[in-house]
Amino acid sequence: MRRKDREVTDMNELIKIIDQCKVCRIAMEDKDGLYIVPMNYGYSYEDNQLVLFFHSAKEGRKITALKDNSDVCIEMDCEHSLITGDEACQYSYAYKSIIGNGEALFIDDVVEKKTAMSILMKHQTGIDFSLDDRMVNSVSVFKIIVHSFTGKYHP
Repeated sequence: MRRKDREVTDMNELIKIIDQCKVCRIAMEDKDGLYIVPMNYGYSYEDNQLVLFFHSAKEGRKITALKDNSDVCIEMDCEHSLITGDEACQYSYAYKSIIGNGEALFIDDVVEKKTAMSILMKHQTGIDFSLDDRMVNSVSVFKIIVHSFTGKYHP
């Protein structure tokens, strides 16, 4: 990272950023080239392992791309605000962000799908939902095992 003064290294602070963000952009590659999709997510962080959870339609470019090549890059950002100045070059933008790499894995087990969807809904809404088999079987659910990630902020 070029701007080490903006790097977030404390894991508690990194998790706070992940908790504040509500949209994760997933970058992938398919036969047509690079592709990026913004998605709502949930997450768990246990035993030094970040796992992101997503749900989607059962088919489409994203699903095909992830099944063909599970390597992904993720990006999320939050706390946006304009920093003003007297001249154009003095303007800037405040933010917090996470960027990382990982592997997308589809979840087929109904119990694991329910857990993943519950984590996602709790992160997005703050509410604990009960999900039945019909609900989770109507969508594709996948997780990204994040192999590495960094955080950055501009106060």
